[in-house]
Amino acid sequence: MGEHKTDRLRDDDERLMAALDRALHPDVAVPERFLDMADSCYTWRLVDAELATLAYDSADDLETAAATRTESAPLRALTYEACDVTFELELTPEGIAGQLIPAQAGELELQLIDGQTSNIRTNSLGYFLINPIPKTPFRLRCQCSDGRIVSTATIPL
Repeated sequence: MGEHKTDRLRDDDERLMAALDRALHPDVAVPERFLDMADSCYTWRLVDAELATLAYDSADDLETAAATRTESAPLRALTYEACDVTFELELTPEGIAGQLIPAQAGELELQLIDGQTSNIRTNSLGYFLINPIPKTPFRLRCQCSDGRIVSTATIPL
């Protein structure tokens, strides 16, 4: 009688291991819509970031567009503001020159819409350069000295 119970337990263990193997090594591919949903959920990890919104875009400033200058000027200037953090950006032929205000040395994270990221160093005055200019929309993310995370809205160029 004891041997019969042992056989049953062994069978249960074998079925459990087979089920675990099927779960870890499925025969079917994960549907694309599930992968898309997973990607969408992953973007929610930034939900706690304070959003810096567009406060100024020189492309909308008719006086700037109509003005003629003899000195070199940025091709476009953008300002993104949160409560007490500002991202000043100037598109130039050399790249995107920027400053984080209030000035602080550290790192920004450049996040492309395709999910690629790269780190950008800011100097003690908060200045930074993004070169080359991203070909796709992006956002900048900064962890402030007080621990808050501030992220720009998506920046389409």
